[in-house]
Amino acid sequence: MFIHMKGSTGLLVAAAIMLIVLIAFPAYRVFFAISVAIGVVVALILYLRNKYRPIRDEDVDTKRPLGLD
Repeated sequence: MFIHMKGSTGLLVAAAIMLIVLIAFPAYRVFFAISVAIGVVVALILYLRNKYRPIRDEDVDTKRPLGLD
């Protein structure tokens, strides 16, 4: 059984399913909170790393790794 959805509809259905699961099962709330916290910490680390030590052209060895000219 397949239900085909595109774009915003699929996103809304996924968000609704996630919301229903989070309300129905309290253990999932803890898992979701931990997952979101880890994601925010990783995003913050990557943001700060790129802000204070951005990658320059000199840092990249191969400018065209696939050889496409």
